[in-house]
Amino acid sequence: MDKQVLSEAADFKTGDLKLKGFKVYEVKSGVNAVPSYSRRDFYKICINTGKNLIHYADRGIETEGTILFFGNPHIPYSWEIISSDYSGYACVFTEGFLKGHERLESLQQSPLFKLGGTPIFQLDESQRSFMTSLFQRMLAEQSTDYIFKEELIGNYIHLMIHEALKMQPTGNFFKHKNASSRITSLFLELLERQFPIESPRQTRVLRTAQDFAKGLAVHVNHLNRSVKEVTGKPTTIHISERIIMEAKALLHHTDWSIADIAYALGFEYPTYFNNFFKKMTGTTPTSLRA
Repeated sequence: MDKQVLSEAADFKTGDLKLKGFKVYEVKSGVNAVPSYSRRDFYKICINTGKNLIHYADRGIETEGTILFFGNPHIPYSWEIISSDYSGYACVFTEGFLKGHERLESLQQSPLFKLGGTPIFQLDESQRSFMTSLFQRMLAEQSTDYIFKEELIGNYIHLMIHEALKMQPTGNFFKHKNASSRITSLFLELLERQFPIESPRQTRVLRTAQDFAKGLAVHVNHLNRSVKEVTGKPTTIHISERIIMEAKALLHHTDWSIADIAYALGFEYPTYFNNFFKKMTGTTPTSLRA
C-alpha cells in the first residue's frame, strides 16, 4: 500500500490555536491528518486506527491497530500512513494552555511529554472506546458557548494523560539503519525549531549539545560523532552559527536592546553575548546597528 507522509492540515488555522490555545479535530481517510508543526510551542495528542510507521527521534516504530500518541514539541518526528484506511482524532495545544490548568502543570515532566520519554501506546478495544469518547466530547464542547469550556476541555486532557500513565508504553522501537544521517537530520531540525525568536520574553530552550542529545534521547557522544561524520562540522559550531544568524536578524530588524537580544538568545549576561558575537564575526553587535 502507498505510504503517505502526514503534513499540516490545510484547514487548520494556527491563529485560532494561538487565540484559544487548543484545537481538536477528526482525522480519517482522504483528509489531511495530524499536522507535524514546525513551531515548538504545540503539544499534541492523537488516537489513530490503521497501519503506520512513526519516526521518533532516532527510533522508529511500526504500528497496527489503534495507538495513542503524545507529541512533545521539542522532539522532531514524522508519521507515515501505510494503510489506505485510517481514522482517529487529534488535539493540539500550547504550553500556555497546559499551564492554565494547575493540575496539569506537574505532568509536563511525565513520561508522556518528558524529553527521552516513550510517547506511543497500543490500545485494546476498551481503551480505544474510552479515549475516543474523550476526543468526541472535546470536539463537541469546542463549538459550544459554555463559559467554562476551556476548563472542561482541560479536565478531559487531564483525564486522558492519567489514563495513559496507567498504561504500558509500546516498546518495539527499532533503530534506523543509517543512524548517523537520521540523527543529524533530527538535530538540525530540532535546532531550527528553536527559532525564530519573536519576543524579548522568549528564550532558547535547548542551548548545548548535551541539551540537544537529551532532547533526542541519545548520548551526546553519539550525537557529536554523527553530526561531524555527516556535515564535517561539530555540533557546537552548528549551534553557534545558527545563534549568530538569529542575532544578526534581531539586530537588523528589531529595536530591542542588546541586553534583550542577549537574554533571548540564552546568554546570562550581555557581555557574554558581546564576546561571543565578536569571536564569531570579528565585530560587535553594536557596530551592526551603527
